[in-house]
Amino acid sequence: MTWLIWRQHRTEVCVLGLLVGMFGAALLVLGAQAHDLFPGGPARCAGEAGFTDVCTASFRRLDEQYGFVENLLAAFYLVPVVIGAFLGAPLLARELEEGTWQLAWTQAVPRMRWLAAKLAALAGVTVALTGAFTAVLTWFRQPFDAWEGRFQYDAFDLQGLVPPAYALFAFATATAAGALLRRSLPAFGVAFGAFLATRMPVALLARPSYATPLTTTEPIPVADPTDRADHHAAPTFADWTIDHGYADTTGHRLSSTEYYDLEAAANQAGTNVNQFLRAQGIQQFKVYHPADRFWTFQFIEATLFLAAAAALIAVVVWRVRRRLL
Repeated sequence: MTWLIWRQHRTEVCVLGLLVGMFGAALLVLGAQAHDLFPGGPARCAGEAGFTDVCTASFRRLDEQYGFVENLLAAFYLVPVVIGAFLGAPLLARELEEGTWQLAWTQAVPRMRWLAAKLAALAGVTVALTGAFTAVLTWFRQPFDAWEGRFQYDAFDLQGLVPPAYALFAFATATAAGALLRRSLPAFGVAFGAFLATRMPVALLARPSYATPLTTTEPIPVADPTDRADHHAAPTFADWTIDHGYADTTGHRLSSTEYYDLEAAANQAGTNVNQFLRAQGIQQFKVYHPADRFWTFQFIEATLFLAAAAALIAVVVWRVRRRLL
């Protein structure tokens, strides 16, 4: 079985391995140069330490020299999907397109064992390739994460547990689509479209609700921007800010119209806007998820996509049991 699986899918595995290797080598070269901008390592410039002159200068050079690379990485969240869909689409569809399933399922190996072996082998390759790519990408992003945190959309989707989960979801979707459509290329397209249709609602609607966000309020700075009601409770740049704005003494959050009315009143009175708002008892508020929830959110989202992948594999098993006739 192992030899047969390799013969059938070696082209996909080799192509994907080559592409991941090329991307990985490029990131290793660029990443080594980016890490060299931080004499003590990027981790030493994370958190409050990032405000030192040395770290600030390093971050400035990082943005100037490698900011364009970070922007390109935003599209790399699709790499796990391509890996999974590319390996999953032909798993059953090719057998059905070429009619070889009639021979494969009448040999000594029972068709359910045949299916289990193919699923395990190709899912393992999917996880291995995605894991290797994620490891290199995580290391490359360390200087950027030290400043921006890992909750940014172009960081969260590229690190931790979710890339392999995305890849397995795409793999399962492509395999199920191949079993139903009996064509490899349409199955790949369905997997790609299904991931995009699923990922956007999850990222924009479900992910902020994985836990109850925290809320902090602080006085509006007038002379000293570092004046805070509770410095230790305030969110940092590494946290994920869900919402921010201004609230009055009763806790009512001001709309844009209400804020602009107060700003116009301050200008009419010839008073500094911040001083005027402060005199009215207006405070700043932020709703956020702290940075230490990163792995909790990763586990929750990975579980969601793995559960969906398991359900799709169940569909595949059901179809193969019925011989797809």
